[in-house]
Amino acid sequence: RGGSTARLRYFLLSEVPFGGDGDFSRTAMLASCNGFLANAVGNLCQRCCSMVAKNLKGSTPARGAATPEDEELLTKARGLADAMRPHVDALALHKALAEVEAVVRDANRYFDAAAPWKLKKTDPERMAEVLAVAQEALRCIAICYQPFMPRAAAKMLDQLGVPDDARSLSELSGDGVAAGVVLPKPSPVFPRIEEEEEGA
Repeated sequence: RGGSTARLRYFLLSEVPFGGDGDFSRTAMLASCNGFLANAVGNLCQRCCSMVAKNLKGSTPARGAATPEDEELLTKARGLADAMRPHVDALALHKALAEVEAVVRDANRYFDAAAPWKLKKTDPERMAEVLAVAQEALRCIAICYQPFMPRAAAKMLDQLGVPDDARSLSELSGDGVAAGVVLPKPSPVFPRIEEEEEGA
């Protein structure tokens, strides 16, 4: 329930080599789902989209002057297809997902270091740029997740305002969502699995 199929699929593909043996436990799956999908992926998407909704009238911000930190994250995110390709060709899907995971962690570090919630008062233009960069990184991440978690990735792309016809891997190198696109009301993409749900 609540995206459990996507969670299970992600856990198996990320933790078990394709065609190989692996250990499965609900504890390990919960750690993967709550520790990564909910906390790292879903929480970043929720924080970014919520700040856009609250501070930018729900509209995708225009890109401004980029810093080296902005460019570093965007280069990694837009290069995910090339980074994943050799692993996918070798059917090492867990390694392909590890490439996406690395960018997710980079994006979280970027967001926390930039602290756009503080920039709201001191430098609103920089706040908008940070949110635009984070949204673009999330767009690339969600596109790369589509083969592995199609419904969850589609929901994430919907939240980020990505049109249906702009969701292929070839779009990673594009300009992303146009400025001024009104985003839907944010909602959790990967809700945490609570203990009572585990025993249900």
